[in-house]
Amino acid sequence: MWIDTHCHLDAPEFGADHALALSLRERAAALGVGLCVIPAVERSNFDTVRQLAHRLGDAYALGIHPLCVPRAQDADLDALDAALTEHRDDPRLVAVGEIGLDFFVPALCTPEMRERQALFYRAQLRLARKHRLPVIVHVRRSADQLLKHLRELPTGGGIAHAFNGSEQQAQAFLGLGFKLGFGGACTFEPARQLRRLAAELPLAALVLETDAPDIPPHWLYATAAERAAGRAQGVNSPAELPRICGVVAELRGMPVDALMKATTASALAALPRLAALAAAA
Repeated sequence: MWIDTHCHLDAPEFGADHALALSLRERAAALGVGLCVIPAVERSNFDTVRQLAHRLGDAYALGIHPLCVPRAQDADLDALDAALTEHRDDPRLVAVGEIGLDFFVPALCTPEMRERQALFYRAQLRLARKHRLPVIVHVRRSADQLLKHLRELPTGGGIAHAFNGSEQQAQAFLGLGFKLGFGGACTFEPARQLRRLAAELPLAALVLETDAPDIPPHWLYATAAERAAGRAQGVNSPAELPRICGVVAELRGMPVDALMKATTASALAALPRLAALAAAA
């Protein structure tokens, strides 16, 4: 099976009643996507992602996303700890995530917000250690700082989601027991460094993801000019994963089935609780 290690099926783009998410998930299953991991982004969707994962037969993670830190309260960290404790025996809870640092969005780059992000990130690393769970980290212009905190508070591994760093940073994440998430971004030919990493990194380093509905592959993407001319942006979903994987397989010069087996094994290594779910799928 394919495993989509990162998709936000609870996002507003899929409808308040999740009807579109259910339909697209069924389509993905028909294409061989056996499991998806649905990460939370803030306290208000902890229950939503858990319930949706159970409804779909998928997995979930609980965490506070750096983009949500500006509106997060300190008490949200206590709520996260309580949720991780309450659901510790839930086999579908596979990680703490999505957590991390974002130094791309200008509003998050002030000294105050950098400090606030670091506080939430470190607190969640401690919770991952306490609950013995891997982490799913958001990495956007923040790899070196993420790595610094991980060295001080190692979790034993997880996934560097939507990795787009240097080869040196990639090797540093691998050295800390992490896998690197590749998805729609590597389908764009101008993304030369990312495509080179997808082609040349050790196969065991890679896991695959869609980040649906975000980071659509090139065949769904509409430029600003195209949107102004009336072309709608395509809806990214787990159903796009096999085609994205076909691009990665072509970059690596390997059969698609071999990539499926290898990246599934990598996902199970990164998020060990997925193994029981995969066996039952």
